[in-house]
Amino acid sequence: MSKQELEVIGQGTACCQGLAAAPLDEERAAELAKVFKALGDPVRLRLLSMIASRGEGGEVCVCELTPAFDLSQPTISHHLKLLRQAGLIDCERRGTWVYYWVLPGVLDRLAGFLTTPQTHQASV
Repeated sequence: MSKQELEVIGQGTACCQGLAAAPLDEERAAELAKVFKALGDPVRLRLLSMIASRGEGGEVCVCELTPAFDLSQPTISHHLKLLRQAGLIDCERRGTWVYYWVLPGVLDRLAGFLTTPQTHQASV
């Protein structure tokens, strides 16, 4: 696996603006489109869920991910690579195995982007 610098979505001062706060500029829209494209595949969405379900700071070995799918190991590795390139996960090789984890805060920032502000309280 190559160690490449990944830009994590939503870092910086503009990260807190949600979808409804203001129209996206071209650069931010392209950045987020990569993330949503990565999440648009059922296999990648399941992989991310399996990794994220380990909790914050948790990691999972690729040897635990591969048996959950009726796909070859190279195909699973390709899907994991796309999740890494989208800035959602990272990994580390330890001997013959690779361990994956969700980048800290990335899912919260993505959820925050999709959340619309609550301006009216529902009356009971």
